[in-house]
Order: sequence, then structure tokens, then C-alpha cells
Amino acid sequence: MNTVKNKKEKKNSINKLTRSYKVVVSSEDTFEERLSFSTNKLNGFLALTLYSIILIAFTISIVFFTQLREMVPGYSSSDLLTQAIYLTKKTDSLQNELEINNAFYQSIENVLSGKTKQIIYKDSLAISNEIENIDIKTISANSEDSILRKYVEQEDKFNLTKNELVIENKMFVSPVKGQITQKFDPLNNHFALDILVDTGTPVKSILEGKIIFSEWSIDTGHVLIINHGDDIISVYKHNSKVLKTQNNYVKAGEVIAYSGNQGTLSTGPHLHFELWKNGTPINPEPLFNFN
Repeated sequence: MNTVKNKKEKKNSINKLTRSYKVVVSSEDTFEERLSFSTNKLNGFLALTLYSIILIAFTISIVFFTQLREMVPGYSSSDLLTQAIYLTKKTDSLQNELEINNAFYQSIENVLSGKTKQIIYKDSLAISNEIENIDIKTISANSEDSILRKYVEQEDKFNLTKNELVIENKMFVSPVKGQITQKFDPLNNHFALDILVDTGTPVKSILEGKIIFSEWSIDTGHVLIINHGDDIISVYKHNSKVLKTQNNYVKAGEVIAYSGNQGTLSTGPHLHFELWKNGTPINPEPLFNFN
């Protein structure tokens, strides 16, 4: 009995879903029929479902394929992603450049303090980093080419014009007056002029600047290093006494030390004078009058 009743209720439910209804659209004033069609609940449900699916798909397309996607929480904008990639590459590049600079300036500090006589140049450091992942092909060259190439490289390395080391609009003061006993000779790692003077001769600062190093060492005696700005650095070695300490500011022509014969590398009373520009030692002789 219950089975028959359930079947009958189920049939009635299906009949309700499939029962046709006429939908009429008419004018409010004249009641004239403008549009009419037949449908049922099942068709209405299917139409509503299809409309919902289309609406959802359209909304998702609008959100994720237009600029509106940037308003979705947790979704990064394309500009932000591009900028992040750029900054990442820039950071890697700056980190590599910083490592090269640190190694370069450390080599300069070692040379100035007398720990070594060999400078590691930035170009060499950059090239050494690049060739780690490069398969180098052998290029044949005769001995004459190799000798000429080495000579040109050594000459150009300290060339003022090529390395943009010309110092313009600077009124230099000679640190001392005397005879040059040993000239600037980078091929033999002598990046200075040795000027013969008596012990106790006043040593002057060539420009105004800040003392960045004032120490005594066994090899070079009392040493002063001055930063003059514009990447210009001057070095004074073998002094018998210094009058300035680190972080002191000095004027051009101010007496900063007294020359001497200090240090195991000294061969007699003289001033060992170095001039650096852009991290490269240059020959001071054309820029000063030591007579």
C-alpha cells in the first residue's frame, strides 16, 4: 500500500515539474498581448542554472583576465611582479659589484700599508668572475704579439687619458721640495716618487682633505693617507713624525708630518709620495714642481 502511495507521489512530483505553463507579457494599459510562450518548472530551473553558470564564468573571466584581478586579495599585479624581477636582478648585480669593489679596495689597502706590492684591478676581478662559466678557446699568437700586447697593456693601465685620470681645476701644493731619486715605475710595482730631503723636513698636504690613515709600520715608518674627495688620495711614507691623526681635517699646504728615514724599506732620508685617482695610482711628477 505504501509502495503504491510513494509511486503516486513521485509521479505527481514529476508531473508538477513537467506541467506546462503559459507565460504572457501584455501591455499594462490595453492588456494587449505582446509576448507569450509555454514553459514548465524544469525548463525554468535549467534556464536559471545555465544563466548562473554563464554569469559565474563571465565574472571569473573579467576578474582574472583584466586589471580587476589586482583587487583580489593575495594576487600581485603584473607591474609589481615585473618590478620584483627587475629588483632581484639589480640586487644580484649590485652584490657582485660590491664583492668586486671590496676585493679591489682591500688590495689597495694592502699596497698602501706595505703588506703587498700587487694590486688586483677591477677589470681583472670582473673577468675572473665571467670566465668561471665560459669555455675558453685557444687563440694562437706568436711571441712578438704577446710581448707587444703586454707592453701596451702596462702602458695604458696608468695612462691618464685612457683611464680618465686627468685632474682638472686643482691647485696642488708640492708636499716637499727636493730631488727625485726614484721615479714612478708601475712595471716594478713602485707606484710613487721618492724625493730626497733631509730628516725633519716639513711635509705638506697637497690639497685639503681628511686623514683616513695615520699609523706606524716596521716597513714604512710613520704613514699618512689623505682623502681629498673626487676620488683623489695622497700617501706619505717613511716620516719621522706625524702631526695629524685619523679623521683630522687638513688644509692645502698645511704641515702634516716631518720627513725621515723610518722603516726597513727606507734607503735614506726621503719622502715616499703616492697619488691615487679613481683607485688607480698615477704619476705625480707632471702635476708638481719639486724643484
